Amino acid sequence: MSGVFASGNALLAAAAEEPWHELSIFEPASPGGAAIVRLALLVLAVAALIFLVVEGILFYTIARFRHRGGSSDTPPPEPPQVYGSNPIEIAWTVAPALIVFFLVLVSARTLWEVNAAPATSRNVIEPLTVTVVGRQWWWEYRYQSYDGRKLAFITANELHIPASSPERSRPTRLLLESADVVHSFWIPRLEGKVDLIPGRTNQLWLKTDVTGLFLGQCAEFCGTQHAHMLLRVVVDSPEDFDKWLAGQALPAVDDPQQAAGREAFLSESCVNCHRIRGTTARGNYAPDLTHLMSRQTLASGIIPLDETNLRRWIHNPHDIKPGCLMPAFGLSAEKEELIVQYLLSLK
Repeated sequence: MSGVFASGNALLAAAAEEPWHELSIFEPASPGGAAIVRLALLVLAVAALIFLVVEGILFYTIARFRHRGGSSDTPPPEPPQVYGSNPIEIAWTVAPALIVFFLVLVSARTLWEVNAAPATSRNVIEPLTVTVVGRQWWWEYRYQSYDGRKLAFITANELHIPASSPERSRPTRLLLESADVVHSFWIPRLEGKVDLIPGRTNQLWLKTDVTGLFLGQCAEFCGTQHAHMLLRVVVDSPEDFDKWLAGQALPAVDDPQQAAGREAFLSESCVNCHRIRGTTARGNYAPDLTHLMSRQTLASGIIPLDETNLRRWIHNPHDIKPGCLMPAFGLSAEKEELIVQYLLSLK
């Protein structure tokens, strides 16, 4: 039990190093995010106005009709009783109906604005299309096409997309699926959340001209490690994104110095779940490890990806993420070290 608490403290410390203040929806970095903020502020203003009117009437009534004079022996007479008033009945029926109708209209307009596909024009590049698969408890990204090019590689946990510019719009189309239970994809500064439902494909459009790292979270309870199913979206400049695509499309580097480590990895049951392109490891149940060390984090964003944490993860992943589906294999110290060094070479 003490190990679990120690692990939890380590995770909190790692999370504290990230710019989590960027999770605020009130700092939008995309047209869709800005539309959602405008709607939120409008609804907040309407609710504040209703609050002020209701509380104003309440305080006026308390002040205007408070008890004056009289005594316990001679209480004041009961005020006149009103049994029904057509103007009041009409007012408190029509006014809420008009408010609800107004909010429905502006909400529908915002939904259309957020979900509509970008208009086709000479300045809009054919969108980057990525299938996002939510799993317990990590994210799989299957890159399919971009700017007329076919893509056929898979990554995990860190989504890279291109930034738009005033001259060229570069939208991203995400096809959202689930491999097990209901998950929810949510990057607060970029878009609203969309659920990933087993047996159904939902869609989400992303577009921003701001480069950098955007953080998010699975927003639907999906099991014991739901809180540690984090999201990282890296928005690259167009040039950097093209370089990243070219690197990810390549198979794993065949380093002769890591031959023993590769054989150690391929001899274990890791190959039944993980995939490393260019090798006999072709599993599709766990994260693709082809370019593992091109990522910044491990275990769906909860710890930095470095040699120390990678060794801890291979030794016993449950020390880091209790309840995760990867078992501890009980490897010998020598074999464990060979596998760690081989994985560190996958850049």
